[in-house]
Amino acid sequence: MRARREPSDKPPRGPRRLPSWKTISVIVAGVLVALLVAAVGMFFWIDSRLSGIDGVLDDYEGRVADTPGTNWLLVGSDSREGLTAAERKKLATGKAVGRRTDSMMLLHLPDGGDKPTLVSLPRDSAVTIPGKGRDKLNSAYAIGGGKLLVQTVETVTGVHIDNYMEIGFAGFVDIVDAVGGVEINVRAAVNDPKAGLKLKKGTQVLTGSQALGYVRTRKGGALPDFERTKRQRQFLGAVVKKAASPGVLINPFTSIPLAMSATDAVQVDSGTGVFNMLSLGLAMGDSPVTTVVPFGGNEVIPGGGTAVKWDRAKALVLFNALKEDKPVPKEILDAN
Repeated sequence: MRARREPSDKPPRGPRRLPSWKTISVIVAGVLVALLVAAVGMFFWIDSRLSGIDGVLDDYEGRVADTPGTNWLLVGSDSREGLTAAERKKLATGKAVGRRTDSMMLLHLPDGGDKPTLVSLPRDSAVTIPGKGRDKLNSAYAIGGGKLLVQTVETVTGVHIDNYMEIGFAGFVDIVDAVGGVEINVRAAVNDPKAGLKLKKGTQVLTGSQALGYVRTRKGGALPDFERTKRQRQFLGAVVKKAASPGVLINPFTSIPLAMSATDAVQVDSGTGVFNMLSLGLAMGDSPVTTVVPFGGNEVIPGGGTAVKWDRAKALVLFNALKEDKPVPKEILDAN
């Protein structure tokens, strides 16, 4: 016979009550505050890690007055600093000592709604270096570092430089690897043992070492230096786009290593901070108009050898558009 159940002392359970809107709003507010605190903390952490170069944008006699928009001078240095002998061998960077520019680009961010413009400045360009006479553009950096390079670029373009950033070989590789590689459409197969590079034609994801070889190689095309500057602009746009993608930024396993690699890799002028870097990233993610300084033929320089001679008339049209914060005329873009 079944035992009789005693009545429970507990009152019958009513329907389960859902959290009130007040409770939900408190929880949401708490989460938002926590995210805001984390974001602010991340901001100050990144800002404290940025390495500033003192004096690179100091005023000098005859400096170009401020021009509309914001102009960045982006410099890729061939410095081997931070690379071991084994890494130099693996990356095929060679053993050269000292620091020279491997690539230079002028990025113009307009004040209006036009797209940014990214202009390659061939490192072998024949220019007048203040106080040093006629020489190749990369000699300005070799002689006087970023400060003399800024002065030279301002002098020959008439464009005022507001921000300066440079990166060496080691930092370049680390940034690419931190974002898990960069997708690039390789337009022609490349086999360049000097750059440690062998790539098939087509779209593929490049590792840090492959990307370094890709932007350094002089193989391919009737004008190797011209093709090289095109690859550098192509790569820069691809790596910034990848770094700014939600999949990288939201994931702490990629965003934190990226922040560490980027702040270790780059050097900026002492006045450049996180907000400036953010504006740079947003501009590069906006698919900027890309071009190279119009040139044609060579020029014999006093020190010996030849340098790339700019088409002065077309170059003036290009740089006048930038310093007046206007779009570069289509005929100049089409010519390149």
